[in-house]
Amino acid sequence: MFAVLLALTGVSAQNDRVMKESKSKILVVCFSATGTTAAVAKSLAALSGGDFREIEPAEPYTAADLDWHDAQSRSSVEMKDPKSRPAMADMDIDIDAYDVVLIGYPIWWGVAPRVINTFIESYDLRGKVLVPFATSGGSSVGRSVSALREEYPDLKWKDGRLLNTTDERTLRSWLGTLDIR
Repeated sequence: MFAVLLALTGVSAQNDRVMKESKSKILVVCFSATGTTAAVAKSLAALSGGDFREIEPAEPYTAADLDWHDAQSRSSVEMKDPKSRPAMADMDIDIDAYDVVLIGYPIWWGVAPRVINTFIESYDLRGKVLVPFATSGGSSVGRSVSALREEYPDLKWKDGRLLNTTDERTLRSWLGTLDIR
């Protein structure tokens, strides 16, 4: 047991060192319809020393809007239309101040919600390292990351990760694997 604790402490210390040695300015943004993704994003911001900002739609989603069983619900209609770009509330971000942007979202219909496209298209993200992460009750992150890479091939994407936890050790471990210096 003691050896396991020492090993975990070593991993945490190594990851802390990697994050502290990073010269990159990190922004953690997310869209979170129910608060799940926001909780993960806030933890990532705290652990990485990054700034946190939430992507909020100009018109907040209601429970009826999020009813994926209803083909006429707002989220269903948006997700059926690949060109849909829901308006965002003003975020007032100086994107030029950041080198790395972690982008979090719940997975809807296997991909990122359309408001993520709105965010990406609202800021000049060229030259930034983009790191997607997602939460989901049943989907993997692969299809959503592939769709983002395909739609925005000129952006510098890192591999994404499904993060259905705010467990500090798990998040530190993942952050430590990112080459974001």
